Amino acid sequence: MATNVDPRDLARATITGLQTDLVSLSHSIHAHPELKFEEEKSSAWVAGFLSDRGLDVDFGICDLPTAFVARVGTGPLHLSICAEYDALPAVGHACGHNIIAAAAVGAGLALAPLVDDLGITLSILGTPAEEGGGGKVLMLERGAFDGIHASLMVHPAPIDGLRPRVSAVSHFRVRYTGKESHAAAAPQLGVNAADAFVVAQTAIGLLRQHLRATDQVHGFITKGGDAANIIPAHTEGDWMVRSATIAAVHKVLPRVEACFHAGAIATGASVEFEAECPIYSHMEHHAGLVELYREATIALGHNYDDANEMTFSTDMGNVSLAMPSIHPTIGIDTAGAVNHQPEFAAACINESADNAVMHGALGMALTAIGAARGPLRDELIRR
Repeated sequence: MATNVDPRDLARATITGLQTDLVSLSHSIHAHPELKFEEEKSSAWVAGFLSDRGLDVDFGICDLPTAFVARVGTGPLHLSICAEYDALPAVGHACGHNIIAAAAVGAGLALAPLVDDLGITLSILGTPAEEGGGGKVLMLERGAFDGIHASLMVHPAPIDGLRPRVSAVSHFRVRYTGKESHAAAAPQLGVNAADAFVVAQTAIGLLRQHLRATDQVHGFITKGGDAANIIPAHTEGDWMVRSATIAAVHKVLPRVEACFHAGAIATGASVEFEAECPIYSHMEHHAGLVELYREATIALGHNYDDANEMTFSTDMGNVSLAMPSIHPTIGIDTAGAVNHQPEFAAACINESADNAVMHGALGMALTAIGAARGPLRDELIRR
């Protein structure tokens, strides 16, 4: 029903009214960290939060049991808000996906009563497995983003940022196969698959001198052997190669793979590679949407310095190449900790993190309202 009340005021009122429940949702997700594609409780809580408040939720979309969509409205401008809820091994919610999820549903519920007046269709997407699973890439490939004109999400960090430097990245597993033997009685009969990693990592260390500043290689050995007196025959490691774009990643990858082949040649082991998920793209931040978010959040007390932006990778990058998107960082008080540290996980339920839920929700809601009511609307629909 049409109303003379400013939709921005209505969005603020809705989010304020949900504050206690949104913070509780964030804390519940934080207290029960679940890894990529295993977010059974977290996804159910997020989807349930929406369905309990009147939204229809389609669960298990795109052949992903923990993915969902809640869709409302039939307007010509189709906007989406992405919720993440997976955690990291060992350090739990050290990337603050509990904040992302709660902010997303807060924004979605603030916009849901306004969709007819704004002339929009709104999709709130539950996107699993950002941490090394490529959930958004799979959902993009399987049609979850079809027909959507623009997509929004926010991410907690130690600093506020509008255009974080999002690198493209390849995640892959390396396996060496050698031959067991008694390490003292007959070492000459063994082929040491652990030594292959030593050679490979040494070669990667030497390669770094010849990489660009935007190229990064890092990883760790997940299996190094079984006993000190058995020549290791089976070793594995998880590795990542990052660069400024997917094209740049493809230039670095063969050089890194050559380092692993060097380990195989030097030891006599065999080597194989396995992609762990689709390659993540760099991020293209849509200038118009970024400006709307900046205006909304400056009014909430956030400050931005373009020279001081985070560097990381996210599967939201792939979405940004398919449609206008934003992925700003929202600062929380971390006492110097950064994402993926245990101290950052602890900070993701402090007072500043709870404020980030509210500010992130309102920032996205106001961005969507600005896009629906301003000159950006026609541009987004025409793309």
